[in-house]
Amino acid sequence: MTETNKAKRKSEALAISGLDCFYGEVQVLYGLDLVLNKGEVLCLFGRNGAGKTTTLKAIMGLVPASAGSIRLAGQELTGLPAHEVPKVGVAYVPQGRRLFAEMTVAENIEIGLMARGKGKAVRENVLDLFPLLRQRLRQRSGTLSGGEQQMLAMARALCLEPKVLLLDEPTEGLMPSMIAKIRETVSKLREMDVSTILVEQRVDAVLSVANRVAFIENGRNRQTVGVEDLRADPSAVRRYVGVG
Repeated sequence: MTETNKAKRKSEALAISGLDCFYGEVQVLYGLDLVLNKGEVLCLFGRNGAGKTTTLKAIMGLVPASAGSIRLAGQELTGLPAHEVPKVGVAYVPQGRRLFAEMTVAENIEIGLMARGKGKAVRENVLDLFPLLRQRLRQRSGTLSGGEQQMLAMARALCLEPKVLLLDEPTEGLMPSMIAKIRETVSKLREMDVSTILVEQRVDAVLSVANRVAFIENGRNRQTVGVEDLRADPSAVRRYVGVG
C-alpha cells in the first residue's frame, strides 16, 4: 500500500464500495460507493426511493449486501449479524425514532447503555448534550413532543459512544427551534470526532452543518461535493433533489 493510500485509509471512518442490495428480487443499490471521513458530517440527498435509507440499513446489517464492501476503520461489516454492528461502534437513529413509548426517558437511555455495556459516566455525558431530557427522565417517552422524542432517540444512540452515527431524516416534522437544536447537537458531535451520515430531504435544514453532500439517484452515488462548492453552484440540488 502506498503512503498516499495509507493516509487516505487512515482518514476514513467508513468506506462503502461496490455495494449491491436487494429487497426480494428488486435491486435497490447498484455498486454504491461512499466514503465518510473521520469527524465529518456527510449528508445524503436524493428523491424518495433513491436508496438513501437502504444505504443506512445496509451499513447496520438490516438489509444484506449481495455484493460489495462496508468497512468501519478497516473492519469489514458485511459479514456481521445486525445485532453485532452497534457493538463495533455504529449507531442508528431510524426515521420515525422507534422509541419504547411506554417506557420512561430514563429507561430508554438505559437500554442504549446496555448495548455496549456503558455506565453512569456515558449517561451523564449524553444528558449534558440534551439538558432538556434531564427534566423528563421520569416521563413516558410516548408523551414527549416530536422534537423531544428526536432528542431521546439521538441520546439513546449516543449511549453506544459510537464512532459513526447514522441519522435518517432527524428534522422531519419538527418546528424550526427544534431543528436548530438538532443542528447544534450534530455540530457538537463533530467536535467530539463522531462521524455522521445524515439523510435529509430538506437541504436548508442541514446544509449549515454538513462538510460534504452525496447525491443518491437510482441506488447510485452520482456526485459527492463539498458544501462550499455546492453553495457556489447549487445545480446538483435541482438535478438530483428537484428543489433549489
